[in-house]
Amino acid sequence: MSSNPLHELAEAYGVLPMFHDLGGHEHWTNDETRRALLKAMGVSAETDNDTRISLEAIRSEQLGHIVPPEFVVTAGYGSTIPVFRPCAWILKDEKNQYLADGYAEAQVDLPALEVGVYHLNVEAEGETQIAMIPAAPVKTPMVASLAARDRVWGVTAPLYGLRSSRNLGMGDYTDLASLAAMLGDRGASFLGINPIHSWGWSTSDIASPYSPSHRAFLNTLHIALDSIPGLDGNTSVIALMEETRGQLDTSDDLIDYQVVRTRHQSLLRSLYETFREAASETAKAHFEEFVRTCDDELSRFAVFEALAVKNGENWESWPIALQDPASLPDDACSPNEIEFHVWLQWIASEQLRRIADSDTMPMGLYLDLAVGSRRNGAEAWMGQDCVAKGVSLGAPPDHLNPQGQNWQLTAFAPKLSALSGYRNFRSVLRQTMRAAGIIRIDHVLGLNRSFWLPDDGSPGAYIQQPFETLLALTAIEAHQANCVVVGEDLGLVPEGFREMLAARGIYGYSVLQYEREWDGSFRDPSHLRAHSLACFATHDTPTLHGYCAGRDIDWWQRLGWIDADTAIRQRDERKADAAALVPQGSDPGTAIHDRLARSPAAMTSVQLDDILAEEEAQNLPGTIDEHPNWRRIYSVPIEKLEANTALADTADLMRASGRAHFYPEGEN
Repeated sequence: MSSNPLHELAEAYGVLPMFHDLGGHEHWTNDETRRALLKAMGVSAETDNDTRISLEAIRSEQLGHIVPPEFVVTAGYGSTIPVFRPCAWILKDEKNQYLADGYAEAQVDLPALEVGVYHLNVEAEGETQIAMIPAAPVKTPMVASLAARDRVWGVTAPLYGLRSSRNLGMGDYTDLASLAAMLGDRGASFLGINPIHSWGWSTSDIASPYSPSHRAFLNTLHIALDSIPGLDGNTSVIALMEETRGQLDTSDDLIDYQVVRTRHQSLLRSLYETFREAASETAKAHFEEFVRTCDDELSRFAVFEALAVKNGENWESWPIALQDPASLPDDACSPNEIEFHVWLQWIASEQLRRIADSDTMPMGLYLDLAVGSRRNGAEAWMGQDCVAKGVSLGAPPDHLNPQGQNWQLTAFAPKLSALSGYRNFRSVLRQTMRAAGIIRIDHVLGLNRSFWLPDDGSPGAYIQQPFETLLALTAIEAHQANCVVVGEDLGLVPEGFREMLAARGIYGYSVLQYEREWDGSFRDPSHLRAHSLACFATHDTPTLHGYCAGRDIDWWQRLGWIDADTAIRQRDERKADAAALVPQGSDPGTAIHDRLARSPAAMTSVQLDDILAEEEAQNLPGTIDEHPNWRRIYSVPIEKLEANTALADTADLMRASGRAHFYPEGEN
């Protein structure tokens, strides 16, 4: 432990003293950053005296523990928990039901527990404390348990970019169901999409699915307006949809979110009123049951949405009386407006549930969990007791962006989150897994450490997270949802991190364009990790055809990130790389997808962009308006994908490699 009080205090709160970049260079955390990050966590360290007082307080807290504040055990096995003072103890489940009790001199011997989270109440010398005991499964669900085979394949596509004859300018949940059915018929086991977290009803300038307002709730812009429960066959709704479609410009290649949002929200308001007046009694009863059984988190989220309609999307600019969700005035917002936002979440969840409950594909939807939410959004407002103030999540310079990234996303302080029982983390996982057979945790490194950037301009630094606890909670939620977990483990990964994920059953993420041997050559497909999802590209990289054409290099030069000489050198290197991946005269899609199909990776994912030979990427990291991020609409509508030869060829490759979830009659 450091003898410097500021350094010791920072270490106690998880501020890491240094990190290595991709080139192996050391970056040391300076004292300015230490003070800024401690302040963000509510720890006073502005002066030397403040630092000493704060350090004495954390030391006293640590010395006062009767038992560890949290202790991970393995479900199904008895366990022993150390105690630091003799104590009486009672074990309870999350419903506060008594399970066991006793007296411990040096350790608590617990019986075998089912998967779940428990609380150990201890008392020593009149003092009581409560420890959280996550009982995690040995492993999260495996591919074979859902798909009845060890190696599967699927397709990923941005939901917003799906074109169809019936949607109103961007892809919706009915388009998703149609695409899932089509892919399932071709042997795909899953369909992956961008995050569909809520952007917020009043949000006006957000296009990125990775900058949500709240990750536990759904993006209502994807609601299929012609598929509202209880309004099937309603003549006024049918007429309204036909009139709206007749006014659309179907030649658009990019989404104008302001136009789409205005049109969509106006129609949803009308459909809500129609639902209240004319929906079937069965649908109304289902909605009433949803309202009756919805949890407090949804109620608070609906209140935020209603408040934002009146006061704007940024809660930090609201009147002081509205900034704390725990002390709102009774007349803060209209009950009818609150119900409207609950209704929107019900509609979205019902439309997703229909896909999840279908037998279209054995693993169903592969949903993406964003690394964080906007700092001015609902998740930050609802979780203020756990939020780090005055900092943003981001990343140091890496292969995705040489300038580093400030994502302007909410950071949750580890010790404050622990005091809440990791309420927000568990809620976000549970809600995302509800409709998924697979989830991908974006930037899974955040379970171990997260990069915080202070608003005051101090350099960023890493904050250590309670990795073992977060990993156990992830496994618990996955077990209860029967959901496979993939961790996006690209970038600066500490030694042993991937092995720890795999030991808990979490699949790695193998992106072919980054899979290299020590000499720089591309890794042979047979050497890819078996316990992983393998793909060629992601939403943050060039597409397969864009990679071969050097489109990312073109953009970097256009934006002035590299000069002409560097661009020439990188294009030459890219031509050599493309030649190593795609034999001369071969079709890039066929060559790459064949490599993926033959790999031992449990899951192989193919981008719809690559099937359709798209060159432009969905996103260029480090840009907002300079590149048309998150706006591109596919040129081929869903209705014509049925006859697409590239899709059929890809399905044939996957079937020939044993990845299809069925075989044509006569094959085995």
